[in-house]
Amino acid sequence: MKPSLQVRLSQHLALTPQLQQSIRLLQLSTLELHQEVEQMLEQNPFLEPEEDPAGEAAPAAAVPERTPASETLAAEAEGGDGFEAPEAPSMDSVEFGATEREDWENGTERDDFDGIRETPAPRNGAIDDGELDPIDRASPGISLQDHLRQQLMGMRLAPEDAAAVMVLIESLDEDGYLADPLEEIAARLAGDDAEAREELLERLQCALKWLQSLEPTGVGARNLSECLCLQLQALPRSEAQVVATLICKHHLETLARRDIKKLMASTGADEETIKQAQSLIVSLEPKPGRPFTRAEAHIVVPDVIVQKAGRQWKVVLNPDVMPRLRINDLYAQALKQQRAHEGAQALSARLQEARWFMKNIQQRFETIQRVAQAIVERQKNFFTHGEIAMKPLVLREIADELGLHESTISRVTTAKYMATPFGTFELKYFFGSSLNTEAGGNASSTAVRALIKQLVAAEDPKKPLSDSQISEMLGEQGIQVARRTVAKYREALKIAPANLRKAL
Repeated sequence: MKPSLQVRLSQHLALTPQLQQSIRLLQLSTLELHQEVEQMLEQNPFLEPEEDPAGEAAPAAAVPERTPASETLAAEAEGGDGFEAPEAPSMDSVEFGATEREDWENGTERDDFDGIRETPAPRNGAIDDGELDPIDRASPGISLQDHLRQQLMGMRLAPEDAAAVMVLIESLDEDGYLADPLEEIAARLAGDDAEAREELLERLQCALKWLQSLEPTGVGARNLSECLCLQLQALPRSEAQVVATLICKHHLETLARRDIKKLMASTGADEETIKQAQSLIVSLEPKPGRPFTRAEAHIVVPDVIVQKAGRQWKVVLNPDVMPRLRINDLYAQALKQQRAHEGAQALSARLQEARWFMKNIQQRFETIQRVAQAIVERQKNFFTHGEIAMKPLVLREIADELGLHESTISRVTTAKYMATPFGTFELKYFFGSSLNTEAGGNASSTAVRALIKQLVAAEDPKKPLSDSQISEMLGEQGIQVARRTVAKYREALKIAPANLRKAL
């Protein structure tokens, strides 16, 4: 082989650490961003939180306005101290590759036609759960475990029995169910001693009876059937109560299918008694621990707020989620005076890192506001008439309008929330695929879902609408939707099939 020289021309984009940080901050949720800020405050001595002056409201800015003391620092950030910040390429020129117990309601998560990942949200897509009062959300409340411990203190049990009940209390999940079988708990506590394991298992079985006698009724159950039976046992005895208990023990699946004839054959009860038993079962609580769920878990703090200014809708950043940071003037001035000393270059890099971090946070919120404002401009009808007036919208449209890449829009709209007159929504909620209409126009998939909800809400409970009937009714309104598409939207809305919506 003969040695040879070759000249090749190629182009590649190198992601600087600053650009990588900017991209990472953009895709973080509000909670993750605050965790990132806390971590940076611990690691970088030049960065510190800005405290609000007493009696003054916090300005809506992620980075404080320049003061005379910080003008010098600002000039240094532009390269005056000899450590010039490199000009970062635009992030938009870079392309990036893109077993719980069964509940009574089954939601789905699937890709929409435009490739947007959709997670079904409560009600009309809002994050707020209408069943929770805002006052209840704000109150810390008491946990299920604490509630049970207080009751246990009032019971005169032997120390060994009280300890066994306490072990079971700690084994409950947030719904109030016993998470692990008694055999596993006994084996975990007793180890390899078979005799001690057997003795402990007997004590735990006795403790389980004590636990299941506490409030809320149904706590400590090992499955849904046992949970419902415990609650039925606390009700006055009647024919309907006996039939309901029999159904919960052996025929829950048949009840879920609304097969009243099979229930009558299995229980020997008449149709009226079956209906009374069903009413009893529906009135029970399938999750005894639900009232004790931490209220904070239901709170979503919006990143932006939509306000009406005259006839226009304006997007403003939520100052409550914006970190307030500043450079420590004392450390920065000391470093400037000691620049010639050994180790000053490493400290200057940390100072530049702090400035880049503040700049990237500011850029993150500016990008979120720009994208949110563009969404509001495209979806004006939603803010006046609600989700039924939503227009088709895909990521590419916002990206082209703002001169950003689709991957950037995807990061901005994921886990970022907007407060509107109709509730708090994830930004991704405002994007939906386009469906054809007879008039030659387009309808948003979100608006179609709203129509499906209206049709189901107005249906006859004894003769619920099938997916095919809903598809035909939408066709009569000029919207062409296939039956399987109706089924997909119905599942996303957590609406049961027609046979499960039928009243007994």
